[in-house]
Amino acid sequence: MFKKFAAEALGISDVGVIIPPADYDKVDADDYLFHEEGEKIFFLIKSKKDEYCFTNLGLIHVDGESAVSAKRTIKRFDYVSHRISHVSIETAGTIDLDVELKFTIDGGAIFSIDVKKHFLESLKDIYKALITISRLQHKDEIARANAMQCLGAIASMYKINHIDSEEAIVKHYNAILDNLNLTILERHAGRDFSHVFEKYIHA
Repeated sequence: MFKKFAAEALGISDVGVIIPPADYDKVDADDYLFHEEGEKIFFLIKSKKDEYCFTNLGLIHVDGESAVSAKRTIKRFDYVSHRISHVSIETAGTIDLDVELKFTIDGGAIFSIDVKKHFLESLKDIYKALITISRLQHKDEIARANAMQCLGAIASMYKINHIDSEEAIVKHYNAILDNLNLTILERHAGRDFSHVFEKYIHA
C-alpha cells in the first residue's frame, strides 16, 4: 500500500482517467477508428501508458510499454469475433486511490484497468454496457448453434436421388447457403452495439 501511495505522489503510477467526448479527437486511438464504416468512440479510459477505447464496433487498446516511451502497440478486438466475459468492478476501500474495471476477451486477453476512484459513477456505465454486450453475444452464439442444428435436420429430409436434376440441386444448395449465411453472419452476428452504448453511457 505504501508503494501505491508513493507512486501516486510521484506521478509515476498508471491509474487512468475517463476522457470526455469533447477530447476524443485528441487521443491516439482516434487515428485507428474505421470512420468510413461509421465507427465512433463511446467511452475512453486513458492512463500514462495506455488507452482503452470502447467504440460501437470494438475495443481498441493503445498499449504502451512505459510512461516514458513513445512506442505503442495497437490491438483491436471487434465484438463480432471476440466475446466479452467475466466483467466486474472492484471498488475502492477507504484509503484506496483507484477502482478497477476487469473483463476478459476470448482468446485469453485479460484486462484489469485502474481508474481514479472519483470516476466510479462513470465506470458503472461501461460496466453495464459490457455486461449487456456479453449477454447479447451469448444469445447470438446459441442462435448460430441452433441454425446449424436446423441445417442438419433439413439435410436429413432431402435425399439426393429424389432431386430431379443437377440444376435443381444447385438451386436448393444456393437457397440454403444464402439463408444460412444471412442467419449466421448477419442476423446473429452482432457487429454494431451503438444501441447498447447509447442506452448506458451518459457523457
